[in-house]
Amino acid sequence: MPTARFRLWPLSLALAIALTGCSDSQTDRGDETSEAPKPPEYPVTWRFALEEIEGSVQHAYAEALKERIEERSDGKIEVDIFPYGSLGTSAQLTELVRNGSVNLAFASPGHLANTIPEVGLFTLHYILPEDAEVTRQLLASPELLELFEPSYSDQDMKLLGFVPEGWMAWTANKALRTPKDFNGQRIRTMTSDMAEEAFRAYGAEPSQVPYSQVYSDLQLRKIDAQSNPVFAIEEMDFYEVQTTMTLARPAQFVASVVSNLEWYNALPENQQQWLDNGLNDVAQIAWETQEELNQTRLEQMLEEGHMKVVRLTDAEREAFRQASMPVRDIYLERTKESGRRIFDRLQQLIEEMEANKPE
Repeated sequence: MPTARFRLWPLSLALAIALTGCSDSQTDRGDETSEAPKPPEYPVTWRFALEEIEGSVQHAYAEALKERIEERSDGKIEVDIFPYGSLGTSAQLTELVRNGSVNLAFASPGHLANTIPEVGLFTLHYILPEDAEVTRQLLASPELLELFEPSYSDQDMKLLGFVPEGWMAWTANKALRTPKDFNGQRIRTMTSDMAEEAFRAYGAEPSQVPYSQVYSDLQLRKIDAQSNPVFAIEEMDFYEVQTTMTLARPAQFVASVVSNLEWYNALPENQQQWLDNGLNDVAQIAWETQEELNQTRLEQMLEEGHMKVVRLTDAEREAFRQASMPVRDIYLERTKESGRRIFDRLQQLIEEMEANKPE
């Protein structure tokens, strides 16, 4: 059964507690006059927690990063990957990385915006550019990371990069061609208040539901609709319990890769270099992987007739864009000066990149 993929393991809590205990020794530094710390005893294990299951974009990214770090370090670093469901929900994974129980994790704005309001920018609709190459350059921009870094640091996390996973699509048991089609629709959103606001603007009734619970809630008619990248709709089997997928291209699903801030700052220089170089290596791979997965899995669902697919026209998308505009004001009100600075600079970066795009 599809839900079996996401049964939270009985040992999850015990493992999380055990991992938390592992971090305690890092704070016991002993007397100030003790000798300089000894070089690390290799191999060293880094724990990497994912918000998605095996076979997903995040899993492909993590496997590629693991391969490069282990190769660059000549086996001195071993990366253990924990797919979604092995350690908890997305919010729980963020807490594990904040307290040092895991070293690396994915943290998507869809839940993180309650903790870091500024990152709720990525849950707004019709903010990111249509052009794929401009979007790729934008999300890989060091300046964009610098804009968000202070907000992550305040929450004991080091922002290592943004990973785009493709356009969000909507599924329901009817086409969603106009904002009025959302009236009364109980749509699942990720677990942040800003994620809810995007759909409340269309007249929907948002419901925050953990990723692992979406299939069963759709099946039991507790919710009427949901939003995810195409690859996730296929791999999570949502097509089994929904009849229609609407491609409106409202937003990219953007995940952030984070580490525990203290852990990252305490890494020996060579280990930091292995990590940073590995992240640079896999950035392009992540982009190509999401493009391939989203396309092939859409084709697979179309070939097998799993769902009816509706592609919105430019005019239909413009109606949604207009309806979404008030949510930008909500974002700016909640994030104050820091959110305004990020929002304005994002718009400037998009304009600059589009102007400089080769003909």
